Amino acid sequence: MKLNVKIAVFGHKDIIHKLHSFTADQEDIEIFPFDCSNPKETVQLVEKAIMCDIYLFADALSYLYAKQIIDKKRLPAVKVDFDSYMILSSLYHVKNYHKQELRRLSIDIPESRYINEVLHETDTSDQGIYVYDYGHNVRIDTGQIAAYHEKLWKEGKIDYVLTSISEVSQIMRTKGIPGSCMAIPKLNFMYAIEKAKSIVVINQSQSTQIVTGYVRIKSIDAIQSEKGDLHTRELHPKLQRILLNYSKKTHASVLSTGNGQFVLFGTRGMLDHITSSYRDFALLREMENAVNAPVDIGFGLGLTAKHADENAKLALQTCESKDDGTCYIVNERRDMIGPLGVKKEFSPSALYRSLIHEAKLNNELSYNFIDFIEVRNNEPFSSNDIATYYGVTKRSAERTIKKLMAGNVIKVIGEEKPYVKGRPRKLFKLNQ
Repeated sequence: MKLNVKIAVFGHKDIIHKLHSFTADQEDIEIFPFDCSNPKETVQLVEKAIMCDIYLFADALSYLYAKQIIDKKRLPAVKVDFDSYMILSSLYHVKNYHKQELRRLSIDIPESRYINEVLHETDTSDQGIYVYDYGHNVRIDTGQIAAYHEKLWKEGKIDYVLTSISEVSQIMRTKGIPGSCMAIPKLNFMYAIEKAKSIVVINQSQSTQIVTGYVRIKSIDAIQSEKGDLHTRELHPKLQRILLNYSKKTHASVLSTGNGQFVLFGTRGMLDHITSSYRDFALLREMENAVNAPVDIGFGLGLTAKHADENAKLALQTCESKDDGTCYIVNERRDMIGPLGVKKEFSPSALYRSLIHEAKLNNELSYNFIDFIEVRNNEPFSSNDIATYYGVTKRSAERTIKKLMAGNVIKVIGEEKPYVKGRPRKLFKLNQ
């Protein structure tokens, strides 16, 4: 059946018009524009978009105004990234089209770290560059942001204002202060659209547990510095080929975010593959062999796309602290699992004695359970995992669990809720 995704787009009318022109040839989406020329009206507009599959915010201000209702109602939402690439593109336009040197500037942005990253990478001094970071403000006041720029102008500290907010740009024009509004690159628009479509596909799947994975080459900047741009660009398609093959096997979607980083979106198929590969995660080894460099993978599980995405980012952060390439999973309870592919030791002989003498299992069940623990790399498991592995009914698996609990072979360490409806499943771990 042909996918037809209804996307509610919130932002200034000029931005929405630009997005329309980029997506005119995409027959699998339908854009419903909501003009947020007055960002304070965003919440009311969100309430009117109930006919849409997903909410896309084309500017930072409209998203920040709507964030509370998005979080409260757990609405499926995507925002266009205001990232390093957008900053770099905007600074290029300031210098080459507006003929303004990259000094004595006043800039506002949702996250100032992107400014710092670009200035560092381009070896540009931050002296005389003033940054207003409004991303963490509880209340967003465009008048206050405009006043910040105006004060610097009147004090003679700046010659130009680069703003991320259309309303602030208009205020600067009325006051005769030179400046321009950041233009969102087409790449950022298209990535947001593709991500929105992938989330809708996942949300419409019968399985309600969502998996997001972030994949990236470790220390890509150091590799680029050592071996050059050409070598770095050659690594990207190598990873992409491997991930496309992996996505076909697991019925997942894969998106490239550039610079050696990819995002995976999947459900049951991808989850089944991950949980059957705790001990030897071949995907990680295959990618590292292809690019001859360490690779990090962070998987996140969740009942919504937003939660899965947040958990995947947490998993990727854990990879950063390791010298080698690693893979971690953060599940819907925020438990950290991993690293995958690194064998977690346990004593098979001690486990066998406990299974025979304490749990009163026969030889065949005992050996099968030891194999089960080895295959899962001694990670937490549920009765459903045992039923799937043994190929038995859930009731039979629960009887085995009761024997293992009675013999003090395993212990309860928590629970998981892989579906929105239904009771949570208990999670168990070896008691040794």
